[in-house]
Amino acid sequence: MQINSIEAYELAYQKSVEKPEQFWGEIAQSFHWRKPWFKVLSWNFRDPEIKWFEGAKLNITENCLDRHLAAHADKAAIIWEPNDPEQDSITLTYKMLHERVCRFANVLKRNGAKKGDRICIYMPMVPELAIAVLACARIGAVHSVVFGGFSAKSIADRINDAACKLVVTADGAYRGNKKIELKEVIDDALIGCPTVEKVIVLTHTRTPVSMLKGRDVWWEDEVKHVNDVCEAEEMDAEDLLFILYTSGSTGKPKGVVHTCGGYMVYAGYTFSNVFNYQPGEVYFCTADIGWITGHSYIIYGPLSQGATSVIFEGIPTYPDASRFWQVVDKHQVNILYTAPTAIRSLMSYGDEPLKNAGLESLRVLGSVGEPINEEAWHWFDEKIGKGNCPIVDTWWQTETGGIMISPIANVTKTKPSYATLPLPGIQPCLVDENGQEIIGNGVSGNLCIKFPWPGMLRTTYGDHERCRQTYFSAYPDMYFTGDGCLRDEDGYYRITGRVDDVINVSGHRIGTAEVENAINMHAGVVESAVVGFPHEVKGQGIFAFVIYPEHHADEELTRKDILQTVTRMIGAIAKPDKILFVSGLPKTRSGKIMRRILRKIAEGDMTNLGDTSTLLDPAVVTEIIDRAQKK
Repeated sequence: MQINSIEAYELAYQKSVEKPEQFWGEIAQSFHWRKPWFKVLSWNFRDPEIKWFEGAKLNITENCLDRHLAAHADKAAIIWEPNDPEQDSITLTYKMLHERVCRFANVLKRNGAKKGDRICIYMPMVPELAIAVLACARIGAVHSVVFGGFSAKSIADRINDAACKLVVTADGAYRGNKKIELKEVIDDALIGCPTVEKVIVLTHTRTPVSMLKGRDVWWEDEVKHVNDVCEAEEMDAEDLLFILYTSGSTGKPKGVVHTCGGYMVYAGYTFSNVFNYQPGEVYFCTADIGWITGHSYIIYGPLSQGATSVIFEGIPTYPDASRFWQVVDKHQVNILYTAPTAIRSLMSYGDEPLKNAGLESLRVLGSVGEPINEEAWHWFDEKIGKGNCPIVDTWWQTETGGIMISPIANVTKTKPSYATLPLPGIQPCLVDENGQEIIGNGVSGNLCIKFPWPGMLRTTYGDHERCRQTYFSAYPDMYFTGDGCLRDEDGYYRITGRVDDVINVSGHRIGTAEVENAINMHAGVVESAVVGFPHEVKGQGIFAFVIYPEHHADEELTRKDILQTVTRMIGAIAKPDKILFVSGLPKTRSGKIMRRILRKIAEGDMTNLGDTSTLLDPAVVTEIIDRAQKK
């Protein structure tokens, strides 16, 4: 299953394109199935309808836990590093993790959860978060993990969309020197969530919380009432495994649906290959489990391959900017997978935090979430990898389930800021605005995928038409990624950014419409338009142009009020970096906001705005430029 040379890659890739069913069927054989499939793949991208490993029966937790017990029961499955470096880290072996997952699965059943129920998980980065995720999968319940930075309203929207029956949370979370009151946020969210019957609360920060009789129970109390024997629920390969909400170009987040069989095969295969994982190595992905990276490459991918996965509760700059390097040295990490935002942030502190860092254990480095710029790539390579560690610059999405275009460590020749080549089974193509495929090298266009892969989304929860419209309607018989892409003379792929109304902030996709809706909820705001602009740490920042005719003399206070509104509606992650008050927005005569003009202004490029004569009021552009230049 593991590719160890460029020749092996080329052979595997050729087979995956010419005989995809045979290719994926052979890879799937390395996993444990209760019943084999009768058909590897049936699909069309028009409806769309995609089925992998039809008829097969399995449970993903048997592949992540049970099958390792015979030979690796005492091997570390999870190493947890707390926010506070003075606190002890915790290691869970595969045997311990299996027992705790089974015990918590029984807690879920005791509280009314059953196969097919949706369960919302809103927790800090603690081992119990991974345990809760796996416990849901154990009993066939569908988990919907919500990142700990989202607001009560955002959580309520997600709970209601999925009609969740249970919520699993904690009293609070630590994030650097901050304490986040998770249970309080959940209490606010649940005021408008009639489907939730039970809330299971983990004690973590010892923050005082309100516990409602009949609804709220303590994790610690519940586990005392059950044993650690829980037979894994038999699932069909196409049964739902999880829903993960992601921003789109409309205001409402969409619930991306992944299923059991194909997702398992793809997450395991890509983890093993991209990172060239070797038995006994310690692997550290710095992402949050609330994002797809944490699902695929902290939990399911590594555990399916019997790896040791580090979970880190804190942030890279607490208590100082040497924390990542301390974690690497403390746990002798061999593979480090992080985000360009973190790399750029740590670069800004200079070499001082690296002074006492050994980093000799590192063998492979990885980048995820957004294209990594050349300067950050070279710093990561020279300062962290000491020129000896291949960097796998991975491109993929929530919707793809796993890595799609990436170097394979120690196999692919890397090139700074390039995702390089598609993994076996992935058939990318570039198309022009008319949907015509652009052939050859040294070209650029919109990135599409023309053949299914096992990890791909199956639908958007409760709204299949939205899935079709968003991903499969722009170009017939293709999955449209929403990204622009360059293919250079070597056939290497370089992602050039979103081509839709989505901003990639610190690797997290945020829909402009969602932010605009939140801004417009603020009393006094008439209208707003949001665009992305280059940000030296985050990659892209959020720039808001706001019509607020009655804003009082204190503009700065008004800005803070608007930011507070966005934080309450979505979460701090979506707060604009810049707000410019304007009297109007550049609109066509049909009322469409000309965002390309606003993007140019946000980028500070006032010279090349294109034709503005078609605008309803061309003078508004001059006024916006004038205000922007005075800021």
